[in-house]
Amino acid sequence: MSRDECDLLCLDLPHAEAVRAALPVLDRAQERADQAKALGDPTRLRVASALATGGELCVCDLAWVCGLAQNLVSHHVRNLRAAGVAASRRDGRLVMYRLTPSGLALLKALLPEVEPLPQTSESEDAQTAM
Repeated sequence: MSRDECDLLCLDLPHAEAVRAALPVLDRAQERADQAKALGDPTRLRVASALATGGELCVCDLAWVCGLAQNLVSHHVRNLRAAGVAASRRDGRLVMYRLTPSGLALLKALLPEVEPLPQTSESEDAQTAM
């Protein structure tokens, strides 16, 4: 018998039922596992950090910030979006990306030091112009 197995039945049924009832449903667990997996890639983790710090950014800005090619960043934000970590919206010809609340919470669990930058008057003017 391995060390991880019990040879006695020591189940406290009321406690075990309470623990079982508190488990997330399988669909929710799969969703969160997919989100964690999406942030398991160092490039996606950096892209998500840039989104957390910068708020809403387009691929060309993300590429410059991360020092990567636009097509590579585009691939990674698609993965983040597919996992529900990021969301997007179209602004004319640009697609703007931002972290979802669950994506931000997961990122903060992994990198608690990530903080949003304060909005400057120039970025506030850009936000009001949209």
